[in-house]
Amino acid sequence: MTGLSAAEIAELIYPAGFYRNKSEQILEISRRLMSEYDGRVPEEIDELLLFKGVGRKTANLVVTLGFGKPGICVDTHVHRICNRWGYVATKTPEETEMALRKKLPAEYWIEINDLLVAFGQNHCHPVSPRCLSCRLTLFCRRVGVNVSR
Repeated sequence: MTGLSAAEIAELIYPAGFYRNKSEQILEISRRLMSEYDGRVPEEIDELLLFKGVGRKTANLVVTLGFGKPGICVDTHVHRICNRWGYVATKTPEETEMALRKKLPAEYWIEINDLLVAFGQNHCHPVSPRCLSCRLTLFCRRVGVNVSR
């Protein structure tokens, strides 16, 4: 990666959102990994968070998929759906992550993001979720749902 320019990286990751900014961050992270970490990616969340552009979701993703350690990747879908169900009552994805760490059995930590991202994109939308056809309606408190279909 350090042999590429930010423009080349941007071309490779397009059409990701904010691809130009992300390409700069990827290049900076790659350079730091080479100069400060002997080319090795840290395997601790707190250390990964020291890199510009790495948030909790990304740090958890690296730790779980890269190193097989327990972690919960909480994005907007996981945060919204867990709150909508009434499983947690939190205001931010980070609060949701911490609440899930206490409440959700560890065996489900890695897969919850994949399951709820797909569910949130295809069924449980932020606005007007498809509650009438949802198989989880009986278990969902529909917190914050004013309009559904």
